[in-house]
Amino acid sequence: MLQRLRDTDTCLVGTWVKIPALETVELLARAGFDFVVADMEHSPMTLESTYRAIVVAQGLGMHALVRVPDAGGSHLQRVLDAGADGILVPHVTGPADAQRAMSGMLFPPRGGRGLGTTSRAGTWGLDATADYVRRGDEETLRIPQLEDLSALEQAEEILDTPGLNAAFLGMGDLTMSTGLTANDPLLQRHSENLLKAARARNIPLGTACRDAAAARQAAERGFSYVMIGNDAGIFGSAAAELRRAAGSLPRL
Repeated sequence: MLQRLRDTDTCLVGTWVKIPALETVELLARAGFDFVVADMEHSPMTLESTYRAIVVAQGLGMHALVRVPDAGGSHLQRVLDAGADGILVPHVTGPADAQRAMSGMLFPPRGGRGLGTTSRAGTWGLDATADYVRRGDEETLRIPQLEDLSALEQAEEILDTPGLNAAFLGMGDLTMSTGLTANDPLLQRHSENLLKAARARNIPLGTACRDAAAARQAAERGFSYVMIGNDAGIFGSAAAELRRAAGSLPRL
């Protein structure tokens, strides 16, 4: 996915996966999404259901990212060895957080990721160790979520973290923590500064969008990838609209 983000001139479109079921992942692939993000932070997704979602998504031609539960790093090794195309780390509030996250996703001497060649990421030991290490260090997306005001105030320092190769603007938590709306001049200024800093460093920047119209606006602003809604919301909205359209059906 990293190479695709660098090569394409279009914004990649994905969505969050919150339902621990393979059928919904398959349907998202059939619908034409470029990628999915298994959400271990805000859903019932376990390591096992996340692993299965990764396998199915990739088998159907989608990229598979994972948002881990927290910035602590305890899930990084196992999610990476499950073969995820990348990891989103929530609430990276400054350069020190970013450095810890990157270290957990890079092999020595650049980081402290353990060697797991007999994992799925190493094709169960069938690939050479050098290939496994190269893919981990050169092809895996390592994405800090900037969703606190302190992170946006230190955006350039965070983006300069060695090993960081993508970033994500989490406007939802940002508005919650600041009490400001997404259109507030302060947040808009920080967002534009983040976009500018990411563009200058050739770092793909993503964000989450409520609907297709917001996704188009994000692409026009320069975001490289967007997540539109989530699988539960997509199903819930479609079900509610279907029921509304049916209305009251009196029997004759």
